[in-house]
Amino acid sequence: MSLRIYDSAARALREFKPLQPGKVGIYLCGATVQGSPHIGHMRSALAFDVLVRWLMRSGYTVTMVRNVTDIDDKILHKSAAANSPWWAWASQFEQEFTAAYDALGVLRPTYEPRATGHIPQMIELIQKIIAAGHAYVGAPGNVYFDVASLKDYGSLTRQSLNELHTDDSEIEPDKRSGQDFALWKAAKPTEPETASWDTPWGRGRPGWHLECSAMSSRYLGESFDIHGGGIDLRFPHHENEQAQSHAAGFGFAQYWMHNAWVTIDGEKMSKSLGNSLTVANILREHPAVVVRLALGTVHYRSTVAYSEKTLMEAAAVWERLSGFIERAVSIAGEVPLAEVESVTAADYPADFTAALDDDLNVSAALAVIHEHLKLGNAAITAKDTASIRREQLLVRAMLDVLGLDPLSPLWRKGADGAGKLYDALDSLVQGILAERAQARAAKDWARADALRDALTAAGITVEDAPEGANWKVS
Repeated sequence: MSLRIYDSAARALREFKPLQPGKVGIYLCGATVQGSPHIGHMRSALAFDVLVRWLMRSGYTVTMVRNVTDIDDKILHKSAAANSPWWAWASQFEQEFTAAYDALGVLRPTYEPRATGHIPQMIELIQKIIAAGHAYVGAPGNVYFDVASLKDYGSLTRQSLNELHTDDSEIEPDKRSGQDFALWKAAKPTEPETASWDTPWGRGRPGWHLECSAMSSRYLGESFDIHGGGIDLRFPHHENEQAQSHAAGFGFAQYWMHNAWVTIDGEKMSKSLGNSLTVANILREHPAVVVRLALGTVHYRSTVAYSEKTLMEAAAVWERLSGFIERAVSIAGEVPLAEVESVTAADYPADFTAALDDDLNVSAALAVIHEHLKLGNAAITAKDTASIRREQLLVRAMLDVLGLDPLSPLWRKGADGAGKLYDALDSLVQGILAERAQARAAKDWARADALRDALTAAGITVEDAPEGANWKVS
């Protein structure tokens, strides 16, 4: 079975057929850098990271574009309130987003364009839309998209113009209709002069929707394969992106993929709830790999119910996965990373490949991983070195698609400062365990128990297994 994707526009599963054989172009709506990243932002990044990883494992060359909106109303308002230049404010939080993506193991995009770096492309796009009769100039500096002029407006979200209601009291006086939206917004005297640019229609700055159409066509062409983003962006953002791109004569996105959001106690994740749920705050209390597992192993179209319980359950799953890999390596040796990364879709267990080809069913894929975890543990019990190595390879290769290989440079113990502390502790504990093993071999049970009790008192739990003792922090 080839890859099938749920296309939000068609509202159906469709077989994925890229525009160019062997190549995939993806545009993902990235951050508006007005504040610190929270877990709601990371949900989308992680969902599409799995998509990119699976496409690459399936033999595709992937061009991934994830934009940065570095100018908008909220950035200007917040930076002014903080008495900070708007561009410095945006840069600060762009760097925080990059750090959060990196901490959670999200692959860097091929391109990560900023809106302010593509003003010429935006002006050119507006000119095309005006020439096609789908936009008009209002007051100096304002250009609006004429929604009624485009026959397929509303096709992405299946809404007709009659269903779209507007508050007439808030309609700008130079608009023809309250349903029209801004392609270009006139500069305001209360805003910094640096936050506007000269155009044939007056000085101003871009509308939010225009940015993405200009940047996607710049890096992926007028037609590309997949457009992704959170489900809350479907309307009006993605609907308006599609409209202005179609109005300019672009084919635009061939498939639309939308991820569901994160809920906290049943309520949608929002900025008002997110102050304590910024990525930086969460990573002070929980390992990044556990956060990734909790957010990234739920089907992308399903809601993630985030809670401390969710993280505890993810931590327990990670302990089982990484614990097996540690035991397998101690007996059969470590499979080189290059070998793990060379596994292709054709080499995976058939059920794993079928799961991910079925609209990225990561839950079913994780179930297959656990099946091979059991096989690996059985091989450890049987001391079947060849099978242990094979299952280590398969489990790690499957986990790598989810960004969770325990021996990847990011997650392996010793990869960061905390890992170095772990390595030092491990060296000390292993020495005590070796002494305990000698006492047990000599049937000096009192000495063996005393050593174990000393570790327990220090917060170290010892688990005896056929291949030897393992330890963990209680």
